Amino acid sequence: MRLSLRSLSLVLRSFSDRLSAVSEKQIDSVAVMRLVQFCRQGDDGRIRVGVEQGEGLGVIDLKAYDSSMPTTMKELLEMGPRGMQCAQRALDASPAKCVVPSAEVRLLSPVLAPEKVVCVGMNYRDHCLEQNAPIPEEPIIFSKFPSAITGPFDDIILPNESQEVDWEVELAFVIGRKGKHIKEEDAMSYVAGFTVANDVSARDWQLKRNGNQWLLGKTFDSFCPLGPALVTTSAVKDPHNLGIRCLVNGVAVQNSNTNQLIFKTEQVVAWVSQFMTLSPGDVFLTGTPPGVGVFRNPPVFLKKGDVVECQIDQVGVIRNNVV
Repeated sequence: MRLSLRSLSLVLRSFSDRLSAVSEKQIDSVAVMRLVQFCRQGDDGRIRVGVEQGEGLGVIDLKAYDSSMPTTMKELLEMGPRGMQCAQRALDASPAKCVVPSAEVRLLSPVLAPEKVVCVGMNYRDHCLEQNAPIPEEPIIFSKFPSAITGPFDDIILPNESQEVDWEVELAFVIGRKGKHIKEEDAMSYVAGFTVANDVSARDWQLKRNGNQWLLGKTFDSFCPLGPALVTTSAVKDPHNLGIRCLVNGVAVQNSNTNQLIFKTEQVVAWVSQFMTLSPGDVFLTGTPPGVGVFRNPPVFLKKGDVVECQIDQVGVIRNNVV
């Protein structure tokens, strides 16, 4: 049977797409890493992307290891398997000359300036029970602007425009490759990894003002601390069975488990990708468990001097002073 040039082109393209998908899944299966964005002390604030060697053991600067590597996480993800392979090689080799000591590292958000920050509301069963609210039948989607993102240990800035700023610990994930109309069974191959988020919320603007639309109350500057690392999917045994906690001034105010998620990672990716193309670096916040300040009796809100610590097992801890 003879194929036309057009038919042959379509066959080759289909084969290439399948090979690319297999390659992505192979990378996911071997890449057990904690990827970070950081600045080195005294380095004029230049952004670098690196791999953590281990707690307190320093960070491998990928640019120092391989000069062809980019300096931001988003660019690294856009490289696809080649970027992840290089990061894995760097971790395996751990060349001393490329390691930045922990004391010289200032961790930034794992992703800066993503194309999208997508959030899921009312996505914990126990959080719905806390409000006597019905369980949603489909994901409730809203967004934050990327300008709300701040680092894992940077300050949360109380705006003069709000008197009711609240905490929300959340499991976040980051998209690793471009896709649309993604099937649930394929969704995890589009996820680069997980991180910790605090969906800081101005409840007066979210619930009482601006026509009860959520956006303004969610997107003040510094209202999206992220970090401390992008933990690749293979490094998290089961993202839907993780302890998740928030402490304010050392006191636990939220304490739950991601097994309470109504719509899990695969469902969220499939749902949102019906409406928009997902791109490398897109950040998803998956919802918060019970214990937020607005539903306490009486309500409790953040004030200057507070310290908010968000913890997720296997993923990490972020800690932010309120100023």
